[in-house]
Amino acid sequence: EFLEINWDNKALELENKGVDAVWNGMTLTDDVKALMATSDPYCLNGQVVVLSADVADQYQTAESLSGLSFAVENGSAGGLDYVAMDTQAKALMEVASGTSDAAIIDLLMAVAMVGEGTSYPDLTYTVQLSSDEYGVGFRKGSDLAEAFSSFWKEAY
Repeated sequence: EFLEINWDNKALELENKGVDAVWNGMTLTDDVKALMATSDPYCLNGQVVVLSADVADQYQTAESLSGLSFAVENGSAGGLDYVAMDTQAKALMEVASGTSDAAIIDLLMAVAMVGEGTSYPDLTYTVQLSSDEYGVGFRKGSDLAEAFSSFWKEAY
């Protein structure tokens, strides 16, 4: 059964047995690995800058981003001068409406959500700020992380 949880409380949800696994594009940070048993990475991702396609050619390096206002999801691996949003989708809406100059979101989300044929055809992504690995989290002490990693390797 899939449940929506408060992402900021994901480790607590596992510990209190509100959920048995956390699997939703979770970046395997040192903090995450300290709080839960984690699978081997199953996907490579990264944080990218999304902005208006009209100005994208001016912002092709991290250094060129200075002075822009950003919208990012709470707890995002992104940074710079930013306003925190509840979701990456809301961060994109901030850019589309002109409230923020740019957003920092997951590469996988950017590929699906911006550009021709998407909800945001006038936005594009440019600079990749980080490289991340996604994994699945389980309660500390559980053998499910190892079992999942074995299953995923065989299924892949």
